[in-house]
This record gives sequence, structure tokens and C-alpha cells, in this order.
Amino acid sequence: MTLENSIRLLAGTLIVLSLSLATLFSPYWLFLTLFVGLNLIQSAFTKFCPAEIALRKFCFKSDTAGLTNRID
Repeated sequence: MTLENSIRLLAGTLIVLSLSLATLFSPYWLFLTLFVGLNLIQSAFTKFCPAEIALRKFCFKSDTAGLTNRID
């Protein structure tokens, strides 16, 4: 799985989780959905993504070509 796909998976999971928690427990969980959405928007313009930094630190090697991001 590539780094970009991992970020999409993380964002989608957090959105579904927050919507489920908002339905079951409290509507304040929708703030997590808002945070994820705003972070996706700002990262499209600024190229700064905290999830990308965290995933690179814990799961992926840094690669300038972007072809071999996975740790084998």
C-alpha cells in the first residue's frame, strides 16, 4: 500500500468512526469529521499533512522518487 492510499484509508476510517460515534453517543464527535475535512482541504493547498508525517515516521521510508515508500 502506498503512502497516499494509507492517508486516504486513515481519513476515511476517521470520518466513518466519528459519524458512528456521533450517532451513538454525542454530536460533538462531528468535530472530528470537521477536523479531518479541513485538514484534507488545507493539505491540498499547503502540501503539509500531519498524517503523512506520522505515517512516514512509523511505517514508511522516506523516498525522493516516491516509488518505494513501503518498508519490505
